Amino acid sequence: MSKNSSLVSQDLSWRDRFYRSMIGFGIKYSRRSDNTINRWIMNFCDLKAPPSKQPLEGIKTFDTMVDATRNLWYRVFIPSPNTEDANTINMPVIFYFHGGGFAYMSASSIRCDGLCRRLSKQTGTVIISVNYRLSPEHRYPYQYEDGFDVLKFIDNNTNLEDFPSYANLNQCFIAGDSAGGNLAHHVTVKACEYDQFKNIKLIGLIAIQPFFGGEERTESEIRLAESPFLSVKGTDWLWKAFLPQGSDRDHPASNVFGPKSSVDISRLKFPTTMVFVGGLDLLHDWQVRYHEGLKKCGKEAYLIEYPNAFHSFYGVAELPETALLMKEVENFIQKQSATAHM
Repeated sequence: MSKNSSLVSQDLSWRDRFYRSMIGFGIKYSRRSDNTINRWIMNFCDLKAPPSKQPLEGIKTFDTMVDATRNLWYRVFIPSPNTEDANTINMPVIFYFHGGGFAYMSASSIRCDGLCRRLSKQTGTVIISVNYRLSPEHRYPYQYEDGFDVLKFIDNNTNLEDFPSYANLNQCFIAGDSAGGNLAHHVTVKACEYDQFKNIKLIGLIAIQPFFGGEERTESEIRLAESPFLSVKGTDWLWKAFLPQGSDRDHPASNVFGPKSSVDISRLKFPTTMVFVGGLDLLHDWQVRYHEGLKKCGKEAYLIEYPNAFHSFYGVAELPETALLMKEVENFIQKQSATAHM
């Protein structure tokens, strides 16, 4: 076992080890030689959490279908209000995109459900967790289109059944982890270019260890090529499964500020962005470059780094870095929401 693997393992409870082992088994044995995925195996290993209309740990959830033909739906997480007077409650809204390399997981996966539940409770926000289509069955740009369509659906249907009236669509954030962080960026770009929302106002982007890449091998990719939860071989496979046939990793979807980039972020009214990175994440250098790219385009962006954090550390509630991340997100939301009032 490598030094990095030992460092990570000693911080995990038996529940986390079991769940990660199940997901790891599913990913390993569901990949076919023709670059497709055996969904039966993966679904067996990817344990799901049902919605809970009765509050569970202070959060109730429900699912809403947007388009059954592409299985596009979302799960809403609603914190229990501190007062019975709904007219006095004002909760920001987070549109959230789960991780999984564009190819795995769903909004109902136990890991994704638990993360959004904790985030909703910590930040006092209504979270809309999007269940988008997966690759390789559905390659780029379907995931981005699904995410953007959910924003438009909410914007055009503000009186949906069960959707809380105190959810403040004038204080909206887009967030995501890993591949979801990539989606968060690209959906934000689409939203900025669209600029026709009637009710939604984006005031922040939260990218948690976003999945970016390129043809170049960075120092962190070389140093952490065989890290326990994400390997270079694995990320190469995921890009190949997601990007259009014949594309390389310098495609604008993966290398946002790379040689093939086609979108000029500087001309957009791009929201303030917070980027979280981990010192033991092989994607570290690409995430830092993303932050630097936003700054070079004149955008307000903040980089939060945890030196001992591995990829997807935030899925382990007991880690001190997870508590720090949750608090940073809470502070960011409060700051941006207060500024939006001014």
